[in-house]
Amino acid sequence: MANSASGDSVVERVVRILAAFPESADAVQLTELANRAGLPQATAHRLVRQLAEQGLLEAGPGGSVRMGLRLWELVNRSSPALQLRQAAAPFMEDIQQVLNQNVNLAVLEGWEALFVERMSRRGSVANRARIAGRMPVHVSSAGVALMSHQAREVQARYLAQFHDPAGKVTADDVRGLLAEASRLGYAQLAGVVDPDTWGIAVPVADQQGRTVAALGVVVPLKEARIQALVPALRTAARGIGRQLGRQPGSGTLPRTAT
Repeated sequence: MANSASGDSVVERVVRILAAFPESADAVQLTELANRAGLPQATAHRLVRQLAEQGLLEAGPGGSVRMGLRLWELVNRSSPALQLRQAAAPFMEDIQQVLNQNVNLAVLEGWEALFVERMSRRGSVANRARIAGRMPVHVSSAGVALMSHQAREVQARYLAQFHDPAGKVTADDVRGLLAEASRLGYAQLAGVVDPDTWGIAVPVADQQGRTVAALGVVVPLKEARIQALVPALRTAARGIGRQLGRQPGSGTLPRTAT
């Protein structure tokens, strides 16, 4: 695979283009996309044209670019995240019916929680989690639940590199959060992302006892049913784990940074 003058392969440059799409934008201008990807305009234009020819991107009027339908098709054809979502969906719907609030499902990707499913209704509290969106471990109850059930060496690597850009949280603070979540069997964060919400999450284990996901809810800070929420989440998490065991090759293992 030919490399650029900077040493990047074609595959690496394509990944940079795809990763440069903003989470909340339906389309982005080619100039902005090139800047976000850190690529020369001519290189970005050529790669976008080639990706559009394969249906992976769509070039619109005025230089706008959006994700192509074929990219969605290929990603969703067969993937661990899709299988995990399918296993979790009925249990998430049950939780949502009871709470009428946000329910989310996340996996650990590097030092972030990657959200693979979310269910919400009109009138539910604010929830910053987006499908295919990420949050740092320490600001998400799902992230804390996931990290608290990783091996000690993984936690040690995470804490060794930990840095809060806002300067409000230290590695010792996070160490305390992880210890509490490990002791309780669930994670809770009140008013961290939004001052009026409370995030609660429990780990989801597969048939081998490995933590593969976290099931969480976001409820109003004044929610008084914490003692009822946790058992309901645990019951649903066990159901998801059993369902994963019925799907050959299913589940998605957490991938931590090195």
